[in-house]
Amino acid sequence: MTSPPAIAPALPADQALPAQPPIRLMIVDDSPIARAVLSRMLSNQKDMEVVALASNADEALDALQGTRLDIVLLDVEMPGTSGLEALPEILRRGSGARVIIVSSLAEDGAEVAVRALALGAADTLPKPGAGAFGGRFAEVLCERLRRIGRACRQSGAAPAAQPAELVPVKIRPASDYRLGCLALGASTGGLHALSEFLRALPTRISAPILITQHLPPVFMPFFARQIEAASGRLARVAEDGVALAPEQILIAPGDAHLGLARVGGEVRVQLTHAPASSGCMPSVDTMLWSVSEVYGRNGVGIVFSGMGRDGLVGSARIVDRGGTILVQNQQSSAVWGMPRAVAEAGIASAVLAPAELAVRIAARAEGRAWK
Repeated sequence: MTSPPAIAPALPADQALPAQPPIRLMIVDDSPIARAVLSRMLSNQKDMEVVALASNADEALDALQGTRLDIVLLDVEMPGTSGLEALPEILRRGSGARVIIVSSLAEDGAEVAVRALALGAADTLPKPGAGAFGGRFAEVLCERLRRIGRACRQSGAAPAAQPAELVPVKIRPASDYRLGCLALGASTGGLHALSEFLRALPTRISAPILITQHLPPVFMPFFARQIEAASGRLARVAEDGVALAPEQILIAPGDAHLGLARVGGEVRVQLTHAPASSGCMPSVDTMLWSVSEVYGRNGVGIVFSGMGRDGLVGSARIVDRGGTILVQNQQSSAVWGMPRAVAEAGIASAVLAPAELAVRIAARAEGRAWK
């Protein structure tokens, strides 16, 4: 397998950013102690503002009707409606506000965490026991709040920021070659987007499907089950040497890149660990680059919601080899970072919501012209 360049492209030095309004937060937790401690901790941050507190999901939904927010910190176990049950409606009423699950049930690898991400949560964080809210927990929480809040504002998605106009992009004509392999890449907000896309995809596209989603290794078994339920297809975490088969979904493990190699008349998985140009593990770039080398003009890639630029190098390679790249649009993305990088490079043949992207793939699989 030929690999993409291992050296990350040079990035410009950090420059002073213009003053930004504080990240506006709501804390939803049935524990008055947790609400008070979190509120005091975050209110001490100069770039954060706690603007609402709620003791249950119903209070949170009521507060969203008249409150501008960037991020909601949401517990799972609460009287009445649980955090997971309320999550889709919170996202709908939040008009772009992101949700971070902060719950004792969100331990690394926990199925609750994967379910929350699939429902649209931007991130999850285990809630510590009483007396352990400071120290490392506080550092991690503030880092994630800043990362998600800033990324949303840079993509024009955060409601408390000045609304940004949609970024104009140049659409590249799509090729009409037979669909040989479909490769899907995603990061923050990607589980929800992938689920929407796979639910809208036809039962048969006569091609294997590969997924690289930025997640730790412990999440992958639960993620595979979530993908299998959403897609109605067999989904498994990829193992080295496994042969690709039409309709089967293979998922990059969290500690290796998903590459491919042609062995005789079969295409097999070739897991790799070399540093990727994006610095990510697993990397969307590595997967897309490998698809371009094995499938050439029959390779199709889609880049979904996520921070950063992972997928740009691999997307350019697919296009260079005659394949096709599609990306999720700005309006439907939790964070329009990865897809934006590809769209602004002028190499995407469609910039659409996940379900609409599935319609394009269906047309490609059936040999029909794109509308």
